[in-house]
Amino acid sequence: MPIFQDANGMAVKFFIQKDIPQKTQAEVCETISALGGRVEPKVPRAGYVLVQPGTAEEERLRLCWSTADRPERYFVPYTYVEACKITGMLLKQIFIQDGQPIRMHIDSSIANVNVRAALATRIMHSGGDPTASAQSARVILADPNTEIFQHLVKTYQGEPDKYVESYLWVKKCIEKGQVIYTPVVYKNPGGRRPGEERTQFTERDEENLCSWIAAKIPYKETGGRTGNRLYQQLCEMANDPEYAWVTRHTWQSWRERYKKNATRLDAKIAEIVDQKKPAHGEKGQYGYVRKPEERPKRVRKKRNANGAEAASPIAGPSMHSMDTYSVPMPVPLPALSGVIGQVGGPDDAFNSVVYPSAASVFQHMPVSATGQHMDAATARSQAREEEMEDDEEWQIREGDAPPPVWAKRKLDEEEGPNKRSRLNSPEIAAGLHPIDQAVQDIAREFRFTTEEVQEYYDKCGDPERTRNRFKKMRDVLNALKDDEDEPASAPPATSTTPVPVPTPVPVSPIA
Repeated sequence: MPIFQDANGMAVKFFIQKDIPQKTQAEVCETISALGGRVEPKVPRAGYVLVQPGTAEEERLRLCWSTADRPERYFVPYTYVEACKITGMLLKQIFIQDGQPIRMHIDSSIANVNVRAALATRIMHSGGDPTASAQSARVILADPNTEIFQHLVKTYQGEPDKYVESYLWVKKCIEKGQVIYTPVVYKNPGGRRPGEERTQFTERDEENLCSWIAAKIPYKETGGRTGNRLYQQLCEMANDPEYAWVTRHTWQSWRERYKKNATRLDAKIAEIVDQKKPAHGEKGQYGYVRKPEERPKRVRKKRNANGAEAASPIAGPSMHSMDTYSVPMPVPLPALSGVIGQVGGPDDAFNSVVYPSAASVFQHMPVSATGQHMDAATARSQAREEEMEDDEEWQIREGDAPPPVWAKRKLDEEEGPNKRSRLNSPEIAAGLHPIDQAVQDIAREFRFTTEEVQEYYDKCGDPERTRNRFKKMRDVLNALKDDEDEPASAPPATSTTPVPVPTPVPVSPIA
């Protein structure tokens, strides 16, 4: 089945940004048609809008036509078509959340510029935005074999809506067809250590302590409520204004307070948990740490004839092979300003060489004639494109319903003067007996009426004899000369003998 056709055999619809060069548009249209798709002059309700990233027109199209009521309308670079052709499949738009691209930041710890470019391209072809900064991104991609990666994990592990992933994570998500973040696993918090109280605890202190434990270890059966690290982390939050109360006691005092009053405080913690109802292993809970990265199996290096180890021809990031990004690699985007300008972040040493522009792909906001930023309603009212209506889609006949409008023939086509009757059509010949069909064939071949042929066949009962009979009759008729070909007959000779005139007889009058 062609790549750009769905399970029902319907063509996938595409709309191309109008200011893309005509030569490029022609090539894209040809590829789409060859793969079974269809290019529409209007923006389809369900389909793909092919754009040129980093342009104001691309952002205007997004602002006009990216709506929540059209979740199956996707915006992708025009190189998406060639990428689908290379991979041999329709790439799913998985990096989308709530109708918007998932913002990602490619950290500078991924030093190989080829991997960075391939990552950015793959992310955009699957619906994501690889141009976000580390602060605004939902996903930070880094090299797991560097100290920077571990630092990023430690920095953001307490934020529920931010994830630090390996650069291999993008490929895994595309292969699985869905976004799956690295899970957290439980780690034993450790043993116990005695301590003593130095400041009197207030009722407010106990409420704060119970709220902290309910957030970090909501279920006592998982263990760890008497471990040291739980209360050490609590005191490390002293710089946060919301946790200024932790400075009233040391971490040992907080631990001892819970340990000596565990039965009473557990009841308060259970009440808080019943109200919030957190799930086991939610991000941010104490004792659940990021699952370790799967280390690739080490492949024994082949030695050449001289006994030396063969070196890899392509440098990969931190001991990882570039096999992960071997062909089919996503098609690189055109060299446009802003396409992958912020891939490495503002502090990336490669920015000045590979990424000359710092403009973000998804942050070009179109402005009106007055110089103010447009909102979606204004942009939609000024849109130069039209949206396809429901009645413009190809409809099909269902059950005994009448055929759709596009399937009906016009009356003049049905009853035109030049329309010939189809004597050999399956509808006519389907119910005829072979003898009747043979009689009709003989009549049509030698140009006699069916009744004449049928009458003779009824006398002899032999189809071949009947055929020979009417063949001879047609030959005789064809051999006859036409009346115009014979000479005209001379008129009879006129006699010159005078005709005697009869003498009138006199009539006597009556007396």
